[in-house]
Amino acid sequence: MMGQDLSAPVSVVIPCYRCSLTIGRALASVVQQSLKPAEVILIDDASGDETWNVLRTMESTYPGWVRAIQLKSNRGAASARNAGWAAARQPFIAFLDADDAWHPEKIAIQYEYMKRHPQVVLSGHQHRVLTQMDARLEWMLGQGAEKSIHKWQLLLENQFVTPSVMLRADIPQRFAEGRRYMEDRLLWLEIVCGGAAVVLLNVDLAATYKLPYGSAGLSSNLWQMARSDIDNYRVLRRSGALSWLTSLFLMVFSILKFVRRMGLVLVWRTSGRG
Repeated sequence: MMGQDLSAPVSVVIPCYRCSLTIGRALASVVQQSLKPAEVILIDDASGDETWNVLRTMESTYPGWVRAIQLKSNRGAASARNAGWAAARQPFIAFLDADDAWHPEKIAIQYEYMKRHPQVVLSGHQHRVLTQMDARLEWMLGQGAEKSIHKWQLLLENQFVTPSVMLRADIPQRFAEGRRYMEDRLLWLEIVCGGAAVVLLNVDLAATYKLPYGSAGLSSNLWQMARSDIDNYRVLRRSGALSWLTSLFLMVFSILKFVRRMGLVLVWRTSGRG
């Protein structure tokens, strides 16, 4: 068991689906934190391959610190994160995807900020896109002033990648069960539209290994992402968070973003970078 006197009251939730080749890197970045979280929860989303055995080995390697939970059916990352959230024992939740990683100072910097600012419900931070799978995670940190994220900023552009987010575990909102696209963005929007304080820390504390769209994984399906974004605005309109006219404007804006991104993907592929 990791030393509890040197840990932060944070539960790390990592959804896992056929991730046996990358989960080791993700967990290693948590193990190497200068201020370790109190627990790590690995959720196997019914992978049906060797992933579950890998997660059980990690649980045995770090008994009492890593917990592995296996879902009976594949429901997607949103439901897997909710399952980890429900099992969490700490007052703060930090999300990490199985194919991403953290800078060693991530928990120390972000938890200390959340502790000093109890009014903040959700914080995120900047990230880096790494092209080398084994690139070092200990880059120099330059930290600028944080900024409050308001409703319209988040409506027009997603400010947070999921592995950057830390939030308070006792909030009422959860990821939309069964949603497979843009489910994280919907949760951030529901939180900020509910009037909660949301902050972006201007420091790179996470690493992703693919471009945000047009590359491998779920983000490769740009039209599904656009459709889900449009549906997010419908959900917010039905809840009363958006007016009909505002939701219509945002739907059109999402379609225009889709067209622009398709153009960028075509340019990358034509130039041999895609």
